[in-house]
Amino acid sequence: MGSQPMFILSDDAERSQGQDAQQSNIAAGKAISESVRTTLGPKGMDKMLVSDSGDVVITNDGATILQEMDIEHPAAQMIVEVAETQEEEIGDGTTTASVLAGQLLAQAENLLDDDVHPTVIVEGYNEASRLARESIEEMSIDADVDDDLLEQVAETSMTGKGTGGVTPERLAETIVEAVRGVESAEGIEREDVHVRTQVGASSTATELIEGVIVEDEPAREDMPRSVEDATIGVFDMDFDIREANVDAEYDITDIDQLNDAIDAEEGELRSYAETLAETDIDVAIVTGDVEDRAAAYLAEEGILTFESVSDDDAAAISRATGATAIGSLADLDGADFGHAEDLSVESFADEELLFVEGGDAARSVTVLVRGGTEHLIDELERAIDDAIDVVTAAIETGGVVPGAGASEIAIASHIRDRAASIEGRRQLAVEAYADAIDIVPRTLASNVGMDPIDALVELRSRHDSEGRAGIIAEGQTGIVDDPMEYGVLDPAAVKHEAVESATEAATMIVRIDDVISAD
Repeated sequence: MGSQPMFILSDDAERSQGQDAQQSNIAAGKAISESVRTTLGPKGMDKMLVSDSGDVVITNDGATILQEMDIEHPAAQMIVEVAETQEEEIGDGTTTASVLAGQLLAQAENLLDDDVHPTVIVEGYNEASRLARESIEEMSIDADVDDDLLEQVAETSMTGKGTGGVTPERLAETIVEAVRGVESAEGIEREDVHVRTQVGASSTATELIEGVIVEDEPAREDMPRSVEDATIGVFDMDFDIREANVDAEYDITDIDQLNDAIDAEEGELRSYAETLAETDIDVAIVTGDVEDRAAAYLAEEGILTFESVSDDDAAAISRATGATAIGSLADLDGADFGHAEDLSVESFADEELLFVEGGDAARSVTVLVRGGTEHLIDELERAIDDAIDVVTAAIETGGVVPGAGASEIAIASHIRDRAASIEGRRQLAVEAYADAIDIVPRTLASNVGMDPIDALVELRSRHDSEGRAGIIAEGQTGIVDDPMEYGVLDPAAVKHEAVESATEAATMIVRIDDVISAD
């Protein structure tokens, strides 16, 4: 009995163990990392992703690329999660985090081949990660983050991304103005910075609107299309005939009774307009339906009305104007109304957009992104969203670090300096971590047309002698110089998050020595 094998898995189950499992997982993680490497930096290339249905996405945003790819391997999914985490927490640095995670796995593979135990690798990587974060803190520039510095951070984030005809410098000014517009003593309300895309003009027509923009049109053509100094009510209800709560039948025996029923309906529908007119509301934002006759009465009163407004759009208008959602006309209270300096409906091709500007109670801003094609404005929107996130992070954390690979060179140098004091085989893992960090400047150098080995040697030499050196794109290739002189800066939070998330994913994958899959 004891000599017979016991089978606990079904016949359909597949299992790989030990070195085979580790090699498979590491290979999958490296493959995902390699797929986005060429997109890194100011001269990074774009990827075209085509779905089964024929939808096309053209982008060099790491998070978008990995999200659009149909990835099934569980270890590869972990690298995707690295990018997603970076995107959710900071909004930028997704490609850096993914590339770093893949290189950490590549270095771990070499250590495993040299019979270094996975647990030792994990311990060494965690120690090196701590040293990396220590280095980031040391190089962080904690001076006052003024608008000029923020514009450099925003421009760095967008450099190399598709911005059409509008320059990163001009977009950076717009983005900093947008973020500053929602800043208060309590901090920055990121959700009050909106990005709205609209096809039909050059990207140079991109502008900042001090308010919100929603895609809605008036309930009737004869309603006013603009209102100044507008009092606004947001109604979470229908402007329609009320329905009975119980099933009932009405027996109408003569024309007078029919006329009375019609008059009652008309009176109820007219009451919506009369009630609102008495409160001096100029604009009604209604999330429910507005019956045609009720809309006609509202038009007679000169009340601009929008029906079937989405909950998200209604919430955005409420936040911008200080309005509170009203569920019944019996609950009308002037304190629930909002206010805007200007409210107007503008036509863009076949679409009508509602602009709500100059709201009283809260500062909301919208970057209206223009572009000639859907692909262009989609990529421009992604670039602007990332830039808004990094500017927000720079203001809230108060620290920036040199970009262009200079931070990674400093981190690797710091780790190597401390590695000698670490005993045992963990030192090998710590040194391997430093080698993995070098993948960022090496990739930047390769993508701008420089020899990555020569560039790395020069970067280390300049760092040792001058304290700061990065890869600066210039002309058809690149040079090694101080990125601070070129305004190439990243929030320290981007580097912290990239190091932490990449390390967590790599160490998790390295520890796996058994993979069981079943249908």
